[in-house]
Amino acid sequence: MPKSPTRSPRIEDLVLRDLAVPEDGPEAGDHREGERYSSTSFDGLDLGGISFSECLFEGTSFNETQLRGARFRECRFTELFAPVFTAARSTWRNVRLEGTRWGSAELYDSTLESVRISGGKLDFLNLRSSTLTDVDISDCIIGDLDLTGVKGARVALRNCRVNTLTLSGGRLRDVDLRTTEFRALNGPDGLGGVTIDSYQLALLAPILAENLGLRVEG
Repeated sequence: MPKSPTRSPRIEDLVLRDLAVPEDGPEAGDHREGERYSSTSFDGLDLGGISFSECLFEGTSFNETQLRGARFRECRFTELFAPVFTAARSTWRNVRLEGTRWGSAELYDSTLESVRISGGKLDFLNLRSSTLTDVDISDCIIGDLDLTGVKGARVALRNCRVNTLTLSGGRLRDVDLRTTEFRALNGPDGLGGVTIDSYQLALLAPILAENLGLRVEG
């Protein structure tokens, strides 16, 4: 019986209307809704547990901002800047991230659902033990992408360049890596549920042979 084709991420529509300019700055644990932030610096703030719903962030900086347990729902970020981005155990639902520039991004133990990341540069993206559902990452340059222990369904990396990809211990289904270039792979045991093309398979052959204890001679 032929296998079914790899399913693509299902990204919900996102429309933001009637946004207000906030009169005060957000604080940890706040719920902020329907707001627009332009060229705003959140650098160094403690915003742990904060919730943003239906908000637009344009040219904002989140360097060393504490976002542990933060929740983002129906939000759009353009040109988000953060040499150090700390958002462990955060929740992202129906979110767009466009032109993101992250140095070290700590998003381990997080939940991403209906998220699109496009056109960014990320030196290190740590998604260890996160749950990714309907996530589309396109046209990004990523140094190290750590998907150790990730539970992922309908995830696509399209036209990306990844230096080192780590997949150990993940539970993956319909994860599409075709059209993405990666130079090194850690944890080839985590490739179950991943779709690659024939060119990528040829590049991976030595890694897979070593993992299986195969000797190739002649």
